[in-house]
Amino acid sequence: MREMRTFKIAMVALATASASVAYAQETVPEIPPVPAPAQDDQSGGLVVDVEGGMSAPLPILIPAMPTSAVTQTPAGSTDELGRRLAQIVDDDLRNTGLFKTVGPGATRGIAYSEVTQPNYAGWSGGQALVQGYVRANGNGSLTIGCYLYDLAAQTELVRQGFVVSPGDWRRAAHKCADAIYTRLTGEGPYFDSQVVYVAEQGPKGKRRKQLAIMDQDGANHRFLTNGQNIVITPRMSPRQNAIVYMSYEGRRPSIWIYDMAARSNRRLVTNANLNFAPRFSPDGRWVLFSMAVAGNTDIYRISAGGGSPQRLTNAPGIDTGGSYSPDGSRIVFESDRGGTQQLYVMNADGSNQRRISFGGGRYATPVWSPRGDLIAFTRTGGGAFRIGVMNSSGGGEKLLTNAWGDEGPSWSPNGRVLMFFRAAQGSGRPDLWSVDLTGVNARKIPTPLDGSDPSWGPIRP
Repeated sequence: MREMRTFKIAMVALATASASVAYAQETVPEIPPVPAPAQDDQSGGLVVDVEGGMSAPLPILIPAMPTSAVTQTPAGSTDELGRRLAQIVDDDLRNTGLFKTVGPGATRGIAYSEVTQPNYAGWSGGQALVQGYVRANGNGSLTIGCYLYDLAAQTELVRQGFVVSPGDWRRAAHKCADAIYTRLTGEGPYFDSQVVYVAEQGPKGKRRKQLAIMDQDGANHRFLTNGQNIVITPRMSPRQNAIVYMSYEGRRPSIWIYDMAARSNRRLVTNANLNFAPRFSPDGRWVLFSMAVAGNTDIYRISAGGGSPQRLTNAPGIDTGGSYSPDGSRIVFESDRGGTQQLYVMNADGSNQRRISFGGGRYATPVWSPRGDLIAFTRTGGGAFRIGVMNSSGGGEKLLTNAWGDEGPSWSPNGRVLMFFRAAQGSGRPDLWSVDLTGVNARKIPTPLDGSDPSWGPIRP
């Protein structure tokens, strides 16, 4: 098995033609600088309304990124990389539903000297312009520049630069798109992130299920387990160094941790009881899970390094699906203690347990938003499963999907988008989908096999 690669992206100051690149120890391309706007002034220029923007997406032009000299690299020639980089930025922004993009296949090419001196008069049909460049460095790395311009005001809004290894060029494109998205919407970034999920194949009743990981757009896909043992409910650590999941290895359902650097597995809970539904604490030190003992199922926590479980609930029935608030002070979980499956919130030590869901149907798989303001869940009723959100006190419930079998929401790093899995009516075969908090931008996420149980990781360093 291949060794885990170490990803490195160095920020580059694109201020002057003589500015040095910290990682590459070279100079940035000799193109004249453009004064950057004050970083604390977001009151002027282009701003996208993240609620109203869905019905009136911002037109944005994204030509191919030129190169100072066509150079062959392990990732391809720098001129071809410029087109591919621009296309990824195009895809990222368009998929939000907030932007009407015109990508490198439908825009004119630009000269290298034009990157920081846009020909404003030469552009029409857009309100914003994304330009950038690609250059191969002498040490084998790539320098990638990223700029955003307001076409009407003829001002620069974003200036970012990155030095990456050729194998990591896609990450620079995602970071470029993140910088643009953040500047125009005021929302946090989420494109440079990964998703772990369960890849499924085979006939119904005899499914092969294995752990898989990919970039949030479906690229750089790879399998983490061989499928010899069924795995479900993987959850990525906030430290991005491990995945906790349930495995049926040895026909003994238990919780395991996959070490992403060592590419090895270890059993976390070693007792003989049925334990399931694991999830990391926000600091990665603890794992919440459910354990069935003497006919009763409660929520426990255990150190991520192992040890003795500590019980947090002690009510008749089934308590499961625990998820911490971002500050680690509270936990949301599901319980049928009142006769139907509902959502409850408690303090992190198990005290002050109270019900927060009161709508029709049953509630399951709650997960706290990284912003702390909302809780996503699966609601069942009338034979259908739907994804919804409510505020952390239980009010303001809103259903975001209206399909037959939507389950298992997971938040994007900025709390703006939810990924979930949708089972096809009849076959039951699942696929990964995402939906914006407005509920109007649902789209299927490409995976090589059927997919379920997604867990969206944080922004990568």
